[in-house]
Order: sequence, then C-alpha cells, then structure tokens
Amino acid sequence: MPLYPLLFAPILQYRLWGGRRLAELLSAPQGVDGPIGEAWLLSDRPDHQSRVVAGPLAGKTLGALLEEYPEQMLGELAGRFHRFPVLLKFLDAHELLSVQVHPSDEQVEHLPAGETGKTEAWVVLEAGPESRIYAGLRPGTTLGELRSALAAGAIAGQLVGFTPKPGDGLLLPAGTVHSLGGDLVVLEVQENSDVTFRLHDWDRVDPATGLQRPLQVEEALDCIDFDQGVLRPVLPVVEAGARVRRERLFDCGQFRLWRIQGELPFTVGAAGLPRVLVGIAGSGDVLHGGASHPIGFGDVMLLPAMVGECTVRPRGLLSVVEVALPEVPTTSVVDGSSCSGARLGGAAPQA
Repeated sequence: MPLYPLLFAPILQYRLWGGRRLAELLSAPQGVDGPIGEAWLLSDRPDHQSRVVAGPLAGKTLGALLEEYPEQMLGELAGRFHRFPVLLKFLDAHELLSVQVHPSDEQVEHLPAGETGKTEAWVVLEAGPESRIYAGLRPGTTLGELRSALAAGAIAGQLVGFTPKPGDGLLLPAGTVHSLGGDLVVLEVQENSDVTFRLHDWDRVDPATGLQRPLQVEEALDCIDFDQGVLRPVLPVVEAGARVRRERLFDCGQFRLWRIQGELPFTVGAAGLPRVLVGIAGSGDVLHGGASHPIGFGDVMLLPAMVGECTVRPRGLLSVVEVALPEVPTTSVVDGSSCSGARLGGAAPQA
C-alpha cells in the first residue's frame, strides 16, 4: 500500500500535577475527567500505541505499521531501531512535577530490558507569571550536600531555575535534575523511554490513591551528572528568514528539531527518511500525491520515509515543529553543550 502523511490521535494521561488545558486544546473525548498532565502525541510503547485517525490505514497502530512496512516507514533507518526511537508529548504542568532524573544510555544497570536512556527537550507553548522550570543543580553541589538537602526537605535550594516564556526551548540531557510547573504547557520530545527516578515529590498525596508517590532516591542519585553546569534556553539557529522562518532548536544524537513559521507555502520532510510534524499554532494543509492533509494545533503527523518531501500550505499564519530521528544508533548521552544544532545562551537563570 502506498503510504501517506499519517495523522495520529493523542493519548491523554492522568497526572496529579496536571490541569485541564490539554482537554480544551485537544478536544478531549467526553468522560476524560480529572487532571490531565500529559497527551502522548506519538508513542510506540507496548502499553500506549498511537493509532492513525485518517485515510485507508485508520485504526492501525504505529508499532503495527513499523512491523508491516519497515522500509517504507523508516527508509534508510530501517533495521536500526527495535521500536520508533522518539516519543512526543504535550505536558500541562499546572503544579510542579516531581524533582526527577533520567538515566543515560550508558547507565545500563538502571535500564530495564529493552529500554534506552532518556534525553529530552521542551518547547514552551504557554506560560504564566507563576511558571517555573528547574534544570540542573547549583554549581559545585556535591553528593553529600544534596543528600543533606533531601533529608532536610530543602531540595529547592539546590536547584537552578528560571521563569520561562512562550517560545523558549530547553535541552535536558540524561542525568539532569529537573522539574517544571506553575501553569506551563510544553511540547516534549524525548528518547522513547519511560524510565524516571524521583528525588522529591513536594510531599504531595495523590488523590487517586490517598498515598504519596514512591521515590527512587538512590537510583536518582546514581544517575545525576554533578559536573553538568547551568542549563539555559537555547538560542535558535535561523536557517531561513523573510516570510517563512525556519529555526533549528536542537541537534543532538537523540533527535533534531526545527520550528517553522510562515504564511507562504514551505517544504518539510526529507527523501528516504521519516519526519514528524506537530502543529503548534494556526492551521494549514500538507500536500502529497495530489491529496491535502489538514494540520492544526495539537496535530501530530508522521511523514513516512517513502513520502519524502511535502509542501505545507498555511491558512494564515502557521507554526509547526519538525522532528528528525537519529540517523545512527545512540550509544551514549550527548552533552547539551556539544549539540551542533543550537547554541546555549541567554542570561544565567536565577534559583
């Protein structure tokens, strides 16, 4: 079967720190109550499989498509991954997430069978006056000092944070101590891993269980990169300007990501390689094979490798994010300061 631009349905997830913005933004189905912290936009996980919602392949899962059409879906990357290597989400962090750490690909002792490490990145879509991102520890923090702060319930004093604004992009290499919240909506792109170790959870009780969520303090401490330094929002690299602006935000071993905004038609995709599009503002159409495939805010569309390049025709001002997969298998975490796609910059965050 000739493949085409594939639109997938979001998978909404309860999180006690979530809000209701995703239910509003994504037109959640009736009956989805309570705080929705995450919408999994594109997922190839055994327990959460994204499904196509339009065209002849409607109802097919991402995993089934990769198994049935490996070369057509992945092109030059076929056979390099045992599952789709990135996971895309929207987060609605109404309250602060737990203070957490993810292991790197090299820390195999902390990775369940079949899992990878978890380097991730955030693109801020909505932020308010109380929004906050914590990313990294105060320079010079030692393991002993961090243990003492945890015992005293004073972990916040060891974190480095800043007040985000819409459009900010932040790369979080595995090993980064991090959290975010305060009515903040972000797009998250990450390695396809669900391994998270909680250092601290603000002493909250989950109303769904009546219990505090478990912590994994020793595992988290083992995974922290104490030499990492201060993380800042990236300075986008502008690859095209004028009436269509294309900015490269992240370029590392785990994924690449561009933000494209314009009112005139522009090109996305790549010959022989898959790409993922996420609508983050406005609406338009992706043109392929004589057909038009609508895309708007919150839509995620996978362009299989055999689809190649496509033209996007905006209806007014349209903003999309384009994500490329790693072109070689990742064997170690890439330090954010060495990523070639975007430079780290901006004023030093304040704790």
